[in-house]
Amino acid sequence: MIDFSPPESPYRVGYDGDFVVSGAATATPPDAPSVGETRAELKRVVHEISRLQRRLYAHRHYAVLLVFQAMDAAGKDSTLRAAMTGVNPAGFQIYAFEAPSNEEAGHDFLWRTTLRLPEKGRIGIFNRSYYEEVLIVRVHPEYLERQKLPRRLPVMERCEERYQSIRDHEAHLARNGTVILKFWLNISREEQARRFLRRIDRPDKNWKFSRADIEERRHWGEYMAAYEDAINATARPWAPWYAIPADSKPYMRLVVARVVRDQLATLDLTHPTLPEAERAELQEYRDQLAAEL
Repeated sequence: MIDFSPPESPYRVGYDGDFVVSGAATATPPDAPSVGETRAELKRVVHEISRLQRRLYAHRHYAVLLVFQAMDAAGKDSTLRAAMTGVNPAGFQIYAFEAPSNEEAGHDFLWRTTLRLPEKGRIGIFNRSYYEEVLIVRVHPEYLERQKLPRRLPVMERCEERYQSIRDHEAHLARNGTVILKFWLNISREEQARRFLRRIDRPDKNWKFSRADIEERRHWGEYMAAYEDAINATARPWAPWYAIPADSKPYMRLVVARVVRDQLATLDLTHPTLPEAERAELQEYRDQLAAEL
């Protein structure tokens, strides 16, 4: 039915529902390359992504959707910059989803992200996504009041319904040519504290810090449970999750870039071939232009 082959990775979550957050690595493995080697390889991988993206753009039979979810300070923004540096801006688009506006809250929870899906030939990146609707609303079910839902359900029952909607949505996208990769950037609580301290101590980073960061940090355990359930409920071969260690930003960026590169490389991306009649017409135009030189 759906013929995408997700790239192999030690960080790809299985599809049997036994993913455990507490067993997922946050630190760089001992055999990882040095920081210098990591940055050099990242540069090479990004160059390959750029080359494959040009073929994706010309081929225009697939769209690629990259979904990023993480706790605050995990490094989503810097990872997106690092992985997409050098890629033709015409071939990708990034959307960051904050709290829903009144208009967005007046529609179903998939509406606002559906409007931003990438068209064929492009890479679309969601910095947060519809997964917020089974993560943050699970920790703060009071946020559901704005959505004026027709039935009052316990929050877990609501999330179970939404898991089903997400699975159906992602299967529909995959059947119609959207390749989906989902990344959970797995930062440790200790590393998050260190990064928050840097935001406080450095005046040029003060703007990144807010009181809400500390408030949400108090719900760490609840968020980990929400991530674990959401990932287990929605990890599928056509929409895989990758739980990426995020305590080292250079290593995290490289792992993400490798997965994106490897997925693009599995696609049958060819430049369009013109029919014979059109090729003959091009030759006529070529002869005319050459005669002018």
